[in-house]
Amino acid sequence: MKPKLLLPFISLIGAIFISCNNSPKNDAFLRQPKKVNTVIDQYVSNGSFPFLYMRMENKAGDVIYEYQAVNDSLLPNTKIDGDTWFRIWSMSKIITISLMLDLVEDGIIDLNDRITDFIPEFKNLKVAVDANGKSLVSIANDYYKEAGFGSGLYENNPFLSEQNCPLQLIDNTNPITVEHLINHQAGFYYATTPFICLNQLVDSLDLNSLNTNEEVIKNMAQLPLIMVPGSNDFYGTNTTVLGFVAERASGKTLAELLEERIKKPMNIKGLRYKKSANINLLPTFSGKDGKLRKVNQGELDIMGAHTIDYRPESKTYFGGEGMIGTANGYADFLRMLLNHGTLNGHRFLEEATVQQMYAPHTQLDNEWGYNGYNLWVSSAKDLEMGYGDEGLWRGGGYEQTHFWVDPKRDFVAVIMSQMFAVPEAGYNRDNRIRGAVYKQLLAPSSQTKN
Repeated sequence: MKPKLLLPFISLIGAIFISCNNSPKNDAFLRQPKKVNTVIDQYVSNGSFPFLYMRMENKAGDVIYEYQAVNDSLLPNTKIDGDTWFRIWSMSKIITISLMLDLVEDGIIDLNDRITDFIPEFKNLKVAVDANGKSLVSIANDYYKEAGFGSGLYENNPFLSEQNCPLQLIDNTNPITVEHLINHQAGFYYATTPFICLNQLVDSLDLNSLNTNEEVIKNMAQLPLIMVPGSNDFYGTNTTVLGFVAERASGKTLAELLEERIKKPMNIKGLRYKKSANINLLPTFSGKDGKLRKVNQGELDIMGAHTIDYRPESKTYFGGEGMIGTANGYADFLRMLLNHGTLNGHRFLEEATVQQMYAPHTQLDNEWGYNGYNLWVSSAKDLEMGYGDEGLWRGGGYEQTHFWVDPKRDFVAVIMSQMFAVPEAGYNRDNRIRGAVYKQLLAPSSQTKN
């Protein structure tokens, strides 16, 4: 759909800009917020997203920027704000990791503990290799390096053929530790690897259709690892397993840990695992066919045909993917990190622990930055490309949610949508929006005045 045909259906509710007298670094935060609004508007008006909501808060929790753009033809009479609930998928990961680190601080568990001390069902996990015994992650990295991450990455992948099945299974020679799980070095994966054999195995288990975490563990014990633990890093369900370890080590569910250690003591309301009766989640949209539509059953298939169950009667808690949250609530959690472990008068994590979360751990040779404990820390490349600044802590989720923390300027930012398979016109969204913010923040004040 052409932008000029879609524009009459766009509801663009203006930016809220609040000057914060008690936070000098944010007194003149955005002199031209409309320039950021314009970038957000473009991604909705060109048919790439059904809506976008962005919120920024300073260290004290004051809202320093807020904006929404909504396609009224897809979401009629829909208001989206800081209290709207979203499926946040992988933005759950940093919360689960922080809970685990809190258990470490309390001496309940150690980063070097073997996970089989808590999940003995994983004692006999095998490692998948190719017919010549070569590491699958090594093969995948070589392929990614050659093919890049653009369109056709999976369609043209020579490994996505049943001719390459079955893979060899070898004994695992290196025990999985808690820190392996945090750093995605354990070898667990989604059904989106470059190897059809592994993807079909994950899909066949359909982990989201199960009723309890015990059932999920039993099924995951049937999966081989994609690498020898500690030999490399590979993004996947490692944080989900980390949540299972946290539950068994503490004797509490993730929902209980979240309530007792994060929400109640720090007075954070907008984070949870299951819906309550008064929560209505927005639909997921897809641009897979070149035009926005509601997602079809089974399209969100990174863990099988079923999506995560948010009903209160469900007893599964996925620490890597399973949370819902509001922009207000998630910004509160990010402000805890920005404050190096404290929020609303309560110390949740020690300052040294938070420093460890954004210290370099993996992806150390990446020109764009490095991974801390599942926090991406940007390099000077972002500054060079006009995408932001060096040293930002970033992350995101499967349905196009995104966040960053700016420890230099003491603010946090959240961008929310509920979108699968972004069309080409929607590419580079976060970099462009973030770039519009930092074009003002990094420019001399004389260049940013109205």
